[in-house]
Amino acid sequence: MQRVLHFSRMREAEPYMDAKVLSYINEGQIQTFESFSDFDIMAFDWYDVESGAQDCPQILIYLDREDLFFFCETPEAERRCASILQEITGENVTNGQALYRFFGHFLKGDVARLDQLETEITDTESEVLSGSRKGFLDEILDYRRELLRLKRYYEQMSSIFDELAANDNELLSRDTVRRFTILTSRAERYLTGVANLREYVAQMREAYQAQIDIQQNELMKVFTVVTAVFMPLTLLVGWYGMNFQMPELQWAYGYPVVIGISVVTALCLILYFKKRRWF
Repeated sequence: MQRVLHFSRMREAEPYMDAKVLSYINEGQIQTFESFSDFDIMAFDWYDVESGAQDCPQILIYLDREDLFFFCETPEAERRCASILQEITGENVTNGQALYRFFGHFLKGDVARLDQLETEITDTESEVLSGSRKGFLDEILDYRRELLRLKRYYEQMSSIFDELAANDNELLSRDTVRRFTILTSRAERYLTGVANLREYVAQMREAYQAQIDIQQNELMKVFTVVTAVFMPLTLLVGWYGMNFQMPELQWAYGYPVVIGISVVTALCLILYFKKRRWF
């Protein structure tokens, strides 16, 4: 018996399963993989890699020598599992083979999605560093959330495949065990790719922060130069603002001369700063 059921319809599997096992599954406290003498129970949060949906409904799988049941938390997960099961089942397909094909279909297309995600992250980095895109920090947070979901998803897959390949209760044939070993390697490669992308996003954020720091330093440099240029002029203003009788005040050319001195002082300072490449 191979069947897909929603959580609300678990009782329909009661004729094929021990009532205590079904009650245990219904409690929802299943670990990623639990192996017993006559059956295995698997649980994982399904992340639709292709659609990128944020919700991750739980899927429980029960496997024994006669039966294979998929219990799904949401109607979307139920439809997906039913569609895959309908596609993979056929004559002389054992439960172990059906389970392997099921997980194979789940991972189908993940490489293309990871490649697409890497391209998106690279393009985003190029646009941000060139100054043609704003709101970069929000995009970084989105990428980090998606990569975190992918990391958790592939960790679950890798753990399940590894336990199935161990085949402690010998529910699977030797050929099926070998195939699950291949799936374990595939999930590990995906997990490594996700880890590399997470590190890339972290480096990208650091590069963006460094660019912001450079821009702020350039702005502070401009403010410093402006302050330095106007400091001597401020001194002149304070000097002639004192209530003393200065000889220049009685001179007909005193006012133009002070203006000329101020302009020459500012120009000299600007030329000096340019020569030193301070701005």
